[in-house]
Amino acid sequence: MATSEFQGQPSVAVPIETVIAWQAPPLKFGIGATEEVGYELRRLGVTKALIVTDPNLSQLGLPRRVSALIEREGIETEVYDRSHVEPTDVSFRQALSDLEGQEFDGYVGVGGGSSIDTAKAIDLFKTYPADLMHYLNRPIGEGAPVPGPLRPLLAVPTTAGTGSECTPVCVVDILSLKVKSGISHASLRPWMAVVDPLNTLTMPAAVTAATGYDVLCHALESYTAVAYNRRPRWPSPADRPAYIGSNPISDVWCEKALALIGKYFRRAVLNPHDLDARVAMAQAATFAGMGFGNAGVHIPHAVAYPIAGMVREYRPGGYEGLHEAMVPHGQSVIVTAPAAFRFTYPCSPDRHLRAAELLGADLRGVSVANGEEVLSRTLIDIVRDTGGPRGVAAFGYGEEDVPGLVEGTLKQQRLLSCCPRPVGAGELAAIIRESMSY
Repeated sequence: MATSEFQGQPSVAVPIETVIAWQAPPLKFGIGATEEVGYELRRLGVTKALIVTDPNLSQLGLPRRVSALIEREGIETEVYDRSHVEPTDVSFRQALSDLEGQEFDGYVGVGGGSSIDTAKAIDLFKTYPADLMHYLNRPIGEGAPVPGPLRPLLAVPTTAGTGSECTPVCVVDILSLKVKSGISHASLRPWMAVVDPLNTLTMPAAVTAATGYDVLCHALESYTAVAYNRRPRWPSPADRPAYIGSNPISDVWCEKALALIGKYFRRAVLNPHDLDARVAMAQAATFAGMGFGNAGVHIPHAVAYPIAGMVREYRPGGYEGLHEAMVPHGQSVIVTAPAAFRFTYPCSPDRHLRAAELLGADLRGVSVANGEEVLSRTLIDIVRDTGGPRGVAAFGYGEEDVPGLVEGTLKQQRLLSCCPRPVGAGELAAIIRESMSY
């Protein structure tokens, strides 16, 4: 029986994981893929579909076009266009209240991760009604498993970022606690991802940058996560989490995503009509979603949740129709990434250097001994070139906020458990302080 030691614990043999449980939805990718949404719903036996989107996208007309394509296949549709950018527990409950008494046998999330996550939540709570906290991840919620299969859900992303079209996770901001958390279960993974790069052409440069930072961190965090076979064996297959740690299958997707980001990310931000760059970033988002949707993410995403949840006044450019302070998810993730990967470097220097190389770094003269800063500098250069926030202080945070940010991060044990080395309050405080500005 394979055994190992874990994170500074006494030298006691424990059984280690030996099974890679890797999943992904069927995928349709390419220019014009949106045209086939109705066909796929009909093939799945859907007779009445709810299209979930946001007000801004609704004004641009894409949801109406998707609705027409679906109805052309003889399927009844309704459009819910009030999904909240960076969804909250309040917005989820409002959506369920607005839809009370209406029944659907299929769902289509059209938009960024916010709309797709809202579609996941509607599907879950209309199929298996319960209080939000019942399913929300521990220690914030009860972490109850989804009881069974959900209705068919197709995801049609309009941003190249979240990878929600591939993942079994639904993220939500708990307003009363000023922290983000999520619901994580294999049943939440969409039945199909329909990725059409043409749907990303309307993204402003700032949104293209923010969503791209999310793609970048998805790929990097899952590539550097603790390896699946360095974790204790789960008591049963039912106990195995969605995020199993880095593994050879996810690594393939992450490396490809990093190479695409290194070549095309700056181009997509600086020239929104560069179709080759848009196609490549849509590929990168989906590939990274395939990777992290199984391997998991760690420190940058864990710290990002309280950064977003505790925001007071920050309002980002490029996000129209905002009525409250908000830190876009990709921005909240990227600001601590340079310090976080400096912290994880000793666990897998080769992976950190390989990631930097895929992103465009010149490794001539670089060795394991002197390469600790290479990935961090590469990330800072990318943020500078794409006009991103240069540290946590850009959102209005200071030294007085560090304890609260640490407390909120420590609640994200589902993510921190993927970190390749032990990380507690002291380490997190140091990372956040290093990340205030650069």
